[in-house]
Amino acid sequence: MGSESDDCKVMLGVDGGTTSTVCICMPLLPFSDIHNLPDPLPLLGRAVAGSSNFNSVGEDVARETLEKIIAETLSDAGVKRSAVQAICLGLSGVNHSKDQEKILGWLRSTFPSHVKLYIQNDAVAALASGTMGKLHGCVLIAGTGSISYGFTEDGREARAAGAGPVLGDWGSGYGIAAQALIAVMRAHDGRGPQTMLSSCILQSLGLSYPDELIGWTYADPSWARIAALVPVVVSCAEDGDQVADEILHNAVQELAISVKAVVQRLHLAGEDGKGSFPVVMVGGVLEANKKWNIGNEVTNSILKTYPAACIIRPKVEPAVGAALLALNFLMKETVANDHS
Repeated sequence: MGSESDDCKVMLGVDGGTTSTVCICMPLLPFSDIHNLPDPLPLLGRAVAGSSNFNSVGEDVARETLEKIIAETLSDAGVKRSAVQAICLGLSGVNHSKDQEKILGWLRSTFPSHVKLYIQNDAVAALASGTMGKLHGCVLIAGTGSISYGFTEDGREARAAGAGPVLGDWGSGYGIAAQALIAVMRAHDGRGPQTMLSSCILQSLGLSYPDELIGWTYADPSWARIAALVPVVVSCAEDGDQVADEILHNAVQELAISVKAVVQRLHLAGEDGKGSFPVVMVGGVLEANKKWNIGNEVTNSILKTYPAACIIRPKVEPAVGAALLALNFLMKETVANDHS
């Protein structure tokens, strides 16, 4: 994508999700540009790889994915590793300081100590993609997994959901599809009502009988593989299936509740609940629907409670948001050091 000189200084942004990982390379912009970013932003290189969520694919695969995608991005940009000044990684599965320390340990073997490394949850990068690098407001991610994450202007933060499928991310793609599979099994053995989901899911998977779903599911219960059934659920709901419709309505409620929980804990809407704040919405579950539009339904639910909320659909991808976060973090550190 680029052919930069050896002395070009760059920053990297990584968005690591449960399904895929994206890394982009940008020139290190002057701090004076932070409040007036160039449009379009200058991208030097980009690469895509598989999941880097170590809870989903294991630590060895996650580390290999990150190392590979960074190398491929630098190659695409035409710059050497020595040109990198700062990296921000927004990674799903990073929930505690020990998770951050683990990732830092992986990268420190590759990058010298002067390179600034910032490790965040992938929701933070998604928020930054809507606010162009500013940490303020709430983000809702609903893809294979789901999470709501919020920041106040003074740095307080809170999250809701995002604990993975076992602990109930029921508004996520995995949650929607898993509920559909359960509905098929319940219809099959008489515990639940008949549903179009049975024939439609079996057809989409090339199976003949509901019992075959047991072997299909446990042969490879990866989150992304299950979540890929969401379009089938949406299609059935659009065709009038009540079971599928109920599953989607429940998902909308779960997603909206997760946003409201973060807003309430951080008082983002003020004491009277009427203040304005950004809500960044990201993820395939919120974007890829037709008549039955999950994203619009979630938006309506949020605005019903917080009418002054500013709903944002990002114009740049989360990996770019991560790079802008790296720039902001680097600027704040530089200013703090200059005043110390």
